This record gives sequence, C-alpha cells and structure tokens, in this order.
Amino acid sequence: MKKRILLTNDDGYFSEGIKAVYEELKKKAEVFMVAPDREQSASSHSLTLNRPLRMHHLDKHRFTTDGTPTDCVMLAVHMLFKHELPDMIISGINHGANMGDDVTYSGTVAAAIEGSIMGVPSMAVSMSNYEPGTSMIRAAKFVARLVASYHKLGLEPSTFLNVNLPRDNSKPYTKYEFTSLGSRRYKDIVIRKTDPRGKDYYWIGGRPQWKMTKGSDFEAVSRGVVSLTPTRLNFTYTEELLRLRESGCKL
Repeated sequence: MKKRILLTNDDGYFSEGIKAVYEELKKKAEVFMVAPDREQSASSHSLTLNRPLRMHHLDKHRFTTDGTPTDCVMLAVHMLFKHELPDMIISGINHGANMGDDVTYSGTVAAAIEGSIMGVPSMAVSMSNYEPGTSMIRAAKFVARLVASYHKLGLEPSTFLNVNLPRDNSKPYTKYEFTSLGSRRYKDIVIRKTDPRGKDYYWIGGRPQWKMTKGSDFEAVSRGVVSLTPTRLNFTYTEELLRLRESGCKL
C-alpha cells in the first residue's frame, strides 16, 4: 500500500520547492498538498482563531488555504484524513535555511511541530542560500530518499527531523550528517520611516552572525553537507528542573 503523505510549506503553494517535492513524492506515494495561498514566512506556530478559514481546490490532491502552515496541517488532518492520520507530514522545501534559533520563527518548522504533536512522523526541509530560479529537483530527490529510509532512523513521532540542504551545485545530494541546532546572533535593525500622511511606520530586518560550532547544522551546511537534526517541542530544561526540585528553594 502506498504511503499517504501530507505536504505543506510556508512559502505558498506556488513555490518551486513544494512543486518539485510534490512531483517527486507522488511517483511512489499518495500525496496531498495543503499549502498557504500566500507567503507565510516567519509565521511560527500560529493558528488563525479570529476569523474563518477557507480552502480552495486546485485538483483532487492539492488545496490552498488563506491560513498559516499550522492551519494547513490542522485543516488537512481533520478534513482530508478524517478516519486515519497520514503516514507522514513534510513541510517544505523552504526557500532559505531554517537552522539554529531561527526554528522558533519558522512557519516551515511549525508545520512539522504540529505533525509531531499529532503523533505523525514529520520533517521540515529547507534549502540554504536559495536563489530564485534554482532547481529544486535534486533536493526533492533527496527528500524522497529520506522518506523511503525514514523508518531506519527509529525516531519517535514526538521527534521531527529538521533538514537543511546546502545550496544546489548541480550535483546530487549525497553527503549528510546528524547535527545539533546551531546558534546565531542577529544585528537586528528597526528602521523608522514616515508615510505621506505623516504617520510613522517600521521595517524590521537584520543579518545573522552564526557561530561555527562543530557538529551544528550551520557548520555542516557551510561545508556543503546536508544537516539532519532530530528536534522536539518539549522546552523543559530537565537538569534545571531536577536541581530546583532538590534544592529546597523557597521563594
């Protein structure tokens, strides 16, 4: 029986990344795509609760919504997979990296988080240093390879895989490493300007400065190696929890 895969992203249903991976995965799996109808980058794990959501059919297996990536997963699982969860949820391929601290902002990663909360094996996939017009075919083939071998990783559904591919260099992706999340600092810039009516508005931007930590996602990708990071949502700092419990600290 073919695997039933849910595919989503945060770049929108029209992005080259999601189109390439959809075409590749449907060769051996039944793939349903539910993706935003517009870019939702940096939407993080947000749900739309203050207005109704709409779904539009592109064809039998592809749908768009006016919501976030997390909305896409929620709608797909509850409306398309009513009686049985999908075998896997894949978010991407994102146009740009999602490494280190940036996973907390990422809509791409958030969709995989939602899948892991639901108990569905999930992965978020991104391409570092993406440039418009870059072919996603080789990246999509690597994703298909991961899907076929995912069971070998032995990951619990509560752990999702955060995948970052280096920029496509016209050769197949063959080298990969299991990595930790890296660390970076942004030189955040808030630019204030004034509109024609005299009211202030703001642009938030900035460029990251990454730490070259051995074994991290950034370090691997910088060497042209695919980074595979097992990731989970639980934010509990176990060591500190045990220390606090044993300290007898009174406030």
